[in-house]
Amino acid sequence: MKKLPFLLLTALSICLYACKSSPNEATNAGTDSTNTTSDSTSWALLPFVKIDSVNPILQPGNNTFVDPITNKKTGWGAKNVFNPAIAVRNDTVFMLYRAQDSIGKPTGTSRIGLAASTDAIHFTRYPTPVLYPQNDAYKKWEWQGGCEDPRVVQDSAGMYYMTYTAYDGTTARLLIATSPDLLHWTKHGSVFAKAYRGKYVDKWSKSGSIVSTYQNGKITATRINGKYWMYWGDLFIWAATSDNLIDWTPVEMQPGQQPPVALKGVAEKVPNLQIVVPTRKGMFDNDLVESGPPAMLTDQGILLLYNSRSMPPDGDSTLKEGTYTTGQVLLDKNDPTKILHRLDHYFMKPEKDYELTGEVNNVCFIEGLAQFHNHYYLYYGTADSKIAVAVKE
Repeated sequence: MKKLPFLLLTALSICLYACKSSPNEATNAGTDSTNTTSDSTSWALLPFVKIDSVNPILQPGNNTFVDPITNKKTGWGAKNVFNPAIAVRNDTVFMLYRAQDSIGKPTGTSRIGLAASTDAIHFTRYPTPVLYPQNDAYKKWEWQGGCEDPRVVQDSAGMYYMTYTAYDGTTARLLIATSPDLLHWTKHGSVFAKAYRGKYVDKWSKSGSIVSTYQNGKITATRINGKYWMYWGDLFIWAATSDNLIDWTPVEMQPGQQPPVALKGVAEKVPNLQIVVPTRKGMFDNDLVESGPPAMLTDQGILLLYNSRSMPPDGDSTLKEGTYTTGQVLLDKNDPTKILHRLDHYFMKPEKDYELTGEVNNVCFIEGLAQFHNHYYLYYGTADSKIAVAVKE
């Protein structure tokens, strides 16, 4: 950690867009905008500086294990590693990351690997995945696409909860698992299995970001007015509530309530859901918004860092088609469906070779945030191929 100031100085020129003239708040920009008013961005977590002297910090590896479904040895992280979750335990940063082979369908099977670091930068991998498709009750949802894109929080007793995407090659479903130690996981199935008689179980769902308190390195799920809250979704961002962190109920619109944007794609199949964070025309997040790390409960509100995609003709004209960048939004902690403030400028974009070229080009995808030794470390997937880190002092 003594080298951190030097790293920041050498990386600062790479990330000036995150700390140049302060981004304004979102104002009305057509039907896809959100009403907000503010003359300050003090609520946002800025700036983050990429540590280019060490990035990417994790790349595909040569570890193998015997897949329990095929009974064949596979290089389970040989193709891509990306989209990590983060947890701090015993003064160690643990990374739970998506690792992909070249065998499964449609583009390889994904599994969740584990790596550990004592400085938040240099990670040592565990040799075998810790969560993956097996011959169990969840194989029908996880095979052959696999287990993707984890996010991890803990409860007040120290139990860890991982939301992850199960992909069968056709439909993405948001599932959940628990662990006492980040190594041994118990699957609990669909987060929506008990809601509305299961009507959302087979609908497209992913990216579960549970509202939590960040304190002393721990990310602890925290109730709001007696309920746990989660933001989820990867076209629009929706919300859900829970009493136990395992069974979640999506928030639907009230009678007479109308969506803030025109429904499209997978959203057309869930028209009753209340859209919490919509896309915005003419901006970096016009085509897609998707939850990032676990949402942070602060004195000012609920801070959600999110991923976004820009597409022509009404996206950000300065970005290449399909570019994934990152945004921030602050929601009301008394009404977690209400937006208070929203940045109108991305704070991270692809610009290095490993962010521009890979399985999917032009991608910075944030998913893990660690509070460690008086700094915030933000971990992200690069071009769906590698993992990098940025830091805020």
